[in-house]
Amino acid sequence: MDDLNALATLLAKPEPSTEAISRSRGRLQDRMRGRARRRNGWLMPALSLAAAAAAAVAVLATGVTAPAGAPASGKEILLMAAASAERTPQGSGTYWHVKRWWPNLGEDMESWTTRDGRRWTKGESDRTPGVVVSDSTSFMLKGAKVDFEDLESLPTDPETLKARIAELQGRDSDMAASEQRGDPTRTLVALISELPAPPEVRSAAFRALAAMPGVESAGAVAGGQELLFPDPDGGPEIKLVVDPETAQVTRTNYLQTNDGGVIWSGRDFISVTADWTDQPPQ
Repeated sequence: MDDLNALATLLAKPEPSTEAISRSRGRLQDRMRGRARRRNGWLMPALSLAAAAAAAVAVLATGVTAPAGAPASGKEILLMAAASAERTPQGSGTYWHVKRWWPNLGEDMESWTTRDGRRWTKGESDRTPGVVVSDSTSFMLKGAKVDFEDLESLPTDPETLKARIAELQGRDSDMAASEQRGDPTRTLVALISELPAPPEVRSAAFRALAAMPGVESAGAVAGGQELLFPDPDGGPEIKLVVDPETAQVTRTNYLQTNDGGVIWSGRDFISVTADWTDQPPQ
């Protein structure tokens, strides 16, 4: 049985005992604290009981037996986030709100999208800086226009999800060379970063990324755990900061835009929030 099937089997089993959870939480906190001290001189916040249980499941599934104080691997962190995503109820609201900002530059971009496809943006056009404007673009996935129903119908099994991604027919001009040849990396990153994919689909995307070769952990940073992915197109490595407890991408150096473009940040991370809100565009 491979790692991902083992994790699925373990997740289906009864909850571990309180004593087992406490032991696993202690081990995980020791490991993350050890790395955080070396990098930043601060301690990671204590994980919740549920997150510690999920982390224990991820460690069991990957067969990792690293000693206390060793950092969690990139694969472990992604599997922890997958377990958290699967447990997290889907939010509700009128608008899917995405905000990106460069803290050191004071620049930000926002979008608000309703379920019927209406969309407003601010800061995405140089012609109207700081002004909310109506926008006719839609969500993009591998160069193809998708809506909420398309995202909600995506498979919740990692391998089936990758197969569906391979089948997507987008415009070549809106795809990177790696996407044209079927590599799912960039598409999976988009699913966990900004798109309103349901929890089970996001969980599958995290699991699929965990199985990709070359993913590495750079340790604890502000906002979560920094992960490094080889760029399938040979460019700079893709950097994501993932909070494994909330399964949110909080910062990144790479984002795909709604018109099929790509935003790269060379030295500074782009901070990201993506969630449902009833607050209208402003």
